[in-house]
Amino acid sequence: MTRDSGNENTGPHGTTAMIELELDEIREVAAFAVACAQPALVIFEDTCPGDSRAREALDATRAFAEGGRRSKAIRDGAWAAWRAYQETRDAGRGAASEAARAAHTAASSAYLHPLAKSTQVRHILGAAAHAARAFELDAGDHGAGDDSRGDGSDEGAGEGANVAAERLDHACLLATPVVVDVLRRYPEAPAGGARPGELLRALDAALRNRP
Repeated sequence: MTRDSGNENTGPHGTTAMIELELDEIREVAAFAVACAQPALVIFEDTCPGDSRAREALDATRAFAEGGRRSKAIRDGAWAAWRAYQETRDAGRGAASEAARAAHTAASSAYLHPLAKSTQVRHILGAAAHAARAFELDAGDHGAGDDSRGDGSDEGAGEGANVAAERLDHACLLATPVVVDVLRRYPEAPAGGARPGELLRALDAALRNRP
């Protein structure tokens, strides 16, 4: 669902190191990702009424998290949500775009790989980070790392940052011990990613430091 690059842990022969990862653990990660992305769905659907792509991506991933197979519906839903993200981004609808990206990333969580690469952290926490950014933009914050500034106004920037912090706090509450344990098997979140990347790293640090 996403391209991995850079920041690898390699084995003695230059191959990427592997971690232990059970299917039931991936299901729990997927359930967490869906729960984080779900609240932002209303932002997308209010902006794009009648567009079911983000919802269908989450529904397909939820079915997997609840015991279903990793079906073609998840992949199809992920790519459809990605197209919704691109279309709303190009239309300057930043909050809706990030909400669709959250749905896409939640679907990607079903394909978390047992590779000891920092980029895999996006499969675990990306949905939460993009959902937090969606709420931040929806509150009027067109600040750091945003390429879809709308009218360019800074009004509500402080409120937006507070809303994003609240969403990350909520994600911390949603993260089960299994999710945190899986996260800690991977390297820390990668650099880059503009504002969603900042939110990703903040959540990553918070969960790794959780007692």
